[in-house]
Amino acid sequence: MRVIKLIAVDLDDTLLDPGLRVTQRVKKAVRRAAERNVTVALATGRMFRAALPYAEELDLTAPLITYQGALVKDRAGVEYYYQPVPRDLAQDVVKHLMPTGCHLQIYVDDTLCMASLTPEGERYARLSGVAPRVVGDLRRFLNAAPTKIVLIACEEVIDGLLPDLIARYKGLLHVSKSKPHFLEFSHPDATKGEALKRLAAQLGADREEVMAIGDGYNDITMFKFAGLAVVVENARAEIKTYAGHVTAANDSDGVALAIEELVLKEDES
Repeated sequence: MRVIKLIAVDLDDTLLDPGLRVTQRVKKAVRRAAERNVTVALATGRMFRAALPYAEELDLTAPLITYQGALVKDRAGVEYYYQPVPRDLAQDVVKHLMPTGCHLQIYVDDTLCMASLTPEGERYARLSGVAPRVVGDLRRFLNAAPTKIVLIACEEVIDGLLPDLIARYKGLLHVSKSKPHFLEFSHPDATKGEALKRLAAQLGADREEVMAIGDGYNDITMFKFAGLAVVVENARAEIKTYAGHVTAANDSDGVALAIEELVLKEDES
């Protein structure tokens, strides 16, 4: 019988409902898991400050995996792991992508920075619940290593850019879609899978004792690490190929259902 000691769960389109809320059923399932000494940790592409309110709402004690794994930090502000994008590579990414005309944003000191407030940037800031900082020319502004870089565009544009970018930064940066309209650049070791591996080791959990729940391309690395990969029903078909179990959609309490069926029932049996 599989015993789960650590649950890593994505936020957007997974734990959060379409209104970006945590439902009462999810809260109850997380609380019951904690009462059984199962650690629940957020694993998100969001900034730390954008993920923190949800960790506080759920009263989670585990460090938060944020920025796709580039920053692992707890609610008290203790930093466990940080792997930013080297400044020279960040400069190269910005210079290479500026001619595309796509919206670019970078993250420095847990602050969302962009050259100008575009409709894409304004929408992202609103959904994240953070105030953006408009800094003008990103190349001039980049005098420190950013946590990550994000390009926002239609999926057709991103899919067209992706092969060249993966080849250009092979071995230097982790380049991937997180959501269909988000293309992200991070340190090669800044993935959810690597961060989850480190967190599991810190907590003394073997990979077979780890469950990962998610919906997106950026969740694949943690699906590959976890002993049990759970994908919500609203995920794309190609993401579900990595699932050991498919749960209900995020608008139907899929995270709660997965915890109830795969962790709490086993614990009670």
